[in-house]
Amino acid sequence: MKVDLAITNGQVFNTFTKKFEKKNVFIVDDKFYYMSADERENWQASEVVDAKNKFLVPGLMDIHMHIESSMTSPAIFSEAVLTHGVTTVVADAHEIANVFGMEGLEAFFSQPSVMDIFYAIPSSVPSTTPDLETTGGFIGVDEVKQLLRHPKVIALGEAMNFNGIVNEPDSLIRQILHAVQSERPFMPLEGHVPRVSGLELSKFLYAGITADHTHQSPESIYEKIVNGMFLEFQKKSITPENIRVIVKNDFYEYIAIITDDVMADDLLEGHLDANVRLAISCGMPAEQAIYCTTYTPARRMGFQDRGAIVPGFKADFLLLNDVGSFEIGSVYKDGKLVYKQGNDINYPAVKPEFPEHFYQSLHCRALTSEDLRFKVNASEKALVNVIQISDVGTFTEHVQREVTIADGFLDWENSGLALIVVMERYGKTGNIAYGFVDKALYEKGAVATTWAHDHHNLMVMGTSSEDIIAAQKQLLEIKGGYVVTQVGKVHAICPLPVGGIISDAPIQELGAQLKEVRQAMRRLGYRNSNEIMSFSTLSLPVSPAIKITDKGMMNVRSQMMIPLIEGEQF
Repeated sequence: MKVDLAITNGQVFNTFTKKFEKKNVFIVDDKFYYMSADERENWQASEVVDAKNKFLVPGLMDIHMHIESSMTSPAIFSEAVLTHGVTTVVADAHEIANVFGMEGLEAFFSQPSVMDIFYAIPSSVPSTTPDLETTGGFIGVDEVKQLLRHPKVIALGEAMNFNGIVNEPDSLIRQILHAVQSERPFMPLEGHVPRVSGLELSKFLYAGITADHTHQSPESIYEKIVNGMFLEFQKKSITPENIRVIVKNDFYEYIAIITDDVMADDLLEGHLDANVRLAISCGMPAEQAIYCTTYTPARRMGFQDRGAIVPGFKADFLLLNDVGSFEIGSVYKDGKLVYKQGNDINYPAVKPEFPEHFYQSLHCRALTSEDLRFKVNASEKALVNVIQISDVGTFTEHVQREVTIADGFLDWENSGLALIVVMERYGKTGNIAYGFVDKALYEKGAVATTWAHDHHNLMVMGTSSEDIIAAQKQLLEIKGGYVVTQVGKVHAICPLPVGGIISDAPIQELGAQLKEVRQAMRRLGYRNSNEIMSFSTLSLPVSPAIKITDKGMMNVRSQMMIPLIEGEQF
């Protein structure tokens, strides 16, 4: 029989024994046709590739991620991520949905890509409620029902509203969950379940949510898995102590390795493959790490045609030079070579297109010095509420600090705290909210962005009025993105003109700009395992414990607003 491609002399990963076997692999059209250990068989092949004893593994599959976190378009993202061995993703595009609603989703759905991009319905647009944050788009029950009919939609994206799930049976998120369970009862329902245990965890599971991707601990891993929850491990959860729990309890069937968010500068260095290497270095056997990035994610999402090298499955595979280091020699998609080690990342043949108004999405005024002056009634000191950031991850704590009063105004510029301002940017309300942040900036400067999880209003944080005003002004001029100022001058800039969250520039250019932003933040004293993500999630009102939206600071669990200054109203 004639086949299109024969891969000979390869060490082929058998998903079901989790072992490598010396075999020849034959491909017809875009599928695996036959695997044989008999070297005497004579097949006619249009193309023959001698694997030279390299290791064949299925194409990697990332089932919980957000393309917008890489700040690029689906078409550009596809070209970049294929170089890291990822051939299928399930994207939750709730960032573009928060900015443009259904129109934003359709703009993503319609973009061509070499890799297979499936989608999870954004279940939390907004992440809480319109009373707590202003967004450009809205996804309700009617929109969810419409999306359920789209051929690229295969899951419900992460349900995030803690109160809505745990305490409010008639909340929008509960209505969405019910609609999906009624119309697509076998659809996977993804969750956002940070620091949730006991009865509250049971309530998430009872509502139908069966997966979590948030920051895990050894205790949370055991509790969630034994209660039936599938866990998806992003970078910050891949630690030696967490991997020991998986290995000790043989929990491989109940987990997948994912990325969630990978910034453009990090994407140039690695993607899901980097997390595979990290898992191996933390003690997970390489064969199990491969299993948990191919077969378990495929099974979780209900795929019947990928995740293993067997007859009838899509011919998506990698040739590894070495298993332990997971060094990728080449990548094949649908039986076609799409990347060879040493090649550059391709730019799509056709530049990604978006509607013209996607490039004109900022509708808020420039800040003035008067916006940043706070007159108070106290005579000497005022007690202020503060968001305290951590060195690792995106969790925060609510603390209080005393700030001196000078001439009747809060002397915040000499307080050691940074002022954070969130401005409604969609032209709906003109809201401006204020907060203070501790352990953020230690030098005179400011950071501004329109990439503010998940509502993506304009957010600027600084230690001086001069820098805050300069950063916000520059951000408006570039139509969104990131800006860092120091002593009134712009030190780093990363334009994201598509909705204030996406660039259509080559990923190499975008990555270099974002790296400059990261370095400039460090020069201002920002210290975190991911400075940009830490800053951008100060506005995410579903991530513990205190965050800020255009409506003000709020306690994430109770969803109660927190005043800037105790006893004062602004």
